[in-house]
Amino acid sequence: MPMLCLRRMSSKALGSSVVFVLLSMVVCTPPEDPITCSSENTSCTITNSYGMFPDRSICHVAKVLYPTTEQELVSVVASATKNKTKMKVATLKIDVEARTMTVVSGVTMKQLINEAAKAGLALPYAPYWWGLTIGGLMGTGAHGSTLWGKGSSVHDYVVGLTLVRPAPPQDGYAKLETLTQQHQDLDAAKVSLGVLGVISQVRGTISPSFPTFFFNMITLKLEPLFKRSITYLAKDDSDLGEQVTSFGHAHEFADITWYPSHRKALYRVDHRVPINTSGNGLYDFIPFRPTPSLGLALIRTTEDIQESTRDADGKCISSKTTTNTLVTAAYGLTNNGILFSGYPVIGFQNRLQASGSCLDSLQDAKITTCAWDSRVKGEFFHQTTFSISLSVVKNFIEDVQKLVELEPKALCGIELYNGILMRYVKASSAYLGKQEDALDFDITYYRSKDPLTPRLYEDILEEVEQIGIFKYGGLPHWGKNRNLAFVGAIKKYKNAEYFLRVKDKYDSQGLFSSTWTDQVLGLKDGMTILKDGCALEGLCICSQDTHCNPTKGYYCRPGKVYKEARQ
Repeated sequence: MPMLCLRRMSSKALGSSVVFVLLSMVVCTPPEDPITCSSENTSCTITNSYGMFPDRSICHVAKVLYPTTEQELVSVVASATKNKTKMKVATLKIDVEARTMTVVSGVTMKQLINEAAKAGLALPYAPYWWGLTIGGLMGTGAHGSTLWGKGSSVHDYVVGLTLVRPAPPQDGYAKLETLTQQHQDLDAAKVSLGVLGVISQVRGTISPSFPTFFFNMITLKLEPLFKRSITYLAKDDSDLGEQVTSFGHAHEFADITWYPSHRKALYRVDHRVPINTSGNGLYDFIPFRPTPSLGLALIRTTEDIQESTRDADGKCISSKTTTNTLVTAAYGLTNNGILFSGYPVIGFQNRLQASGSCLDSLQDAKITTCAWDSRVKGEFFHQTTFSISLSVVKNFIEDVQKLVELEPKALCGIELYNGILMRYVKASSAYLGKQEDALDFDITYYRSKDPLTPRLYEDILEEVEQIGIFKYGGLPHWGKNRNLAFVGAIKKYKNAEYFLRVKDKYDSQGLFSSTWTDQVLGLKDGMTILKDGCALEGLCICSQDTHCNPTKGYYCRPGKVYKEARQ
């Protein structure tokens, strides 16, 4: 039975201050390469963009290879297959053709958006962070927000791809596969977790006009760029559960940012407008901008103190200051690329759909960085992201509101990280894609550098996660989440069996698989790691007090709203 870690709390609350740095810099230190090697391209370690995986494990690889042509790629896979060497794909090369876009999987979202715009084309739906590669999108099912057309998942617009997979000796140990729309295996490759092979090319047509969609290995129609109109409306959240479904259907690019402890919701009214509508707006999302390292250190130190002193009031004051600053600055929207003068902000699609300016600047000795750069004292957090069917999403929202009624200050901490981002997704044909129309909840929150240190109101956050994942059957985002979210996840996908058949067909030796992917796909045990303190980092669902941290006042107890949980 799901369990939660509950802290026996004191009523002590200390004063607090917060410094929120709102600064757009011309220069910045880009993030460190996630691949580091001790000797050229051998004896390497791989990490994620945050500098640490959810279970704090270290990924060691014997060798990193950078093939520059498809022939070299085939040769690399053949050699590794012959020697039964495990492989992990890093997609770094780019090849973009004019008009018909065929791109290697290392092309970033920003590059694809910009190249499409140069040809007078637009990409309708995409994740908001432009640092993702097409290969990363295909591996994890990343998405934007819409209930229109085929939905917001980029992979659902893929019409063809090629990949290199292991093969038997008679085929030279590697084989090039081309999958078109008519190929029965394309729906397995659309969201693959990287276990089918190396995606070498993404083919597609770019169509900028509604209602034709495209992108990523997709053939897109050559049509004029379109414009969008964005307005943020703040309301109280009393009827949020009632409004979410109708709001998503009413506005093509709708999303909602929810601040549950402050009982507020920010509705993004976002739709297309005629191309001759005046406006040259730009969206440079503030949390994705270069940020002064000293400011980041001060913000992190403040939150560390609030956590260690159990200063719930301080966190609520800090979060209120943060959200007010973002709202005043329109989250980074400007009407002309420089200043924000009021809503609506109208501009071309390629200037509004994604951002990430902290990635695109010169080295400045880490004076400024992306906020989560692990080389400086900055943000360090967990991410819990799952999608809940529209048929039950109202109930989930109301359960969270019940928790807030019981503990009004409990979710101020997530509001420091801009609350809960709610994006719309549609049912997908991909075997590991979304199973039905749903609302995706993206929750970011403080993580201690010490894995045995409980978070402030950890019990409430754990219960929110378990309500979403277990009570309402939420589907985890493949590219985010802690181990807990993937427990039994593969059973939620009706075509999982077909995916596993294709996986076995393409890579019967499991050379592109890892222990983690085998666990996620239900092929191996071990997704839950039972040890002292395991529940504090989502490595397990507690079943005894030692899975929490009794020495710091956290015990395994039933949930407050979801009684099947424990806290």
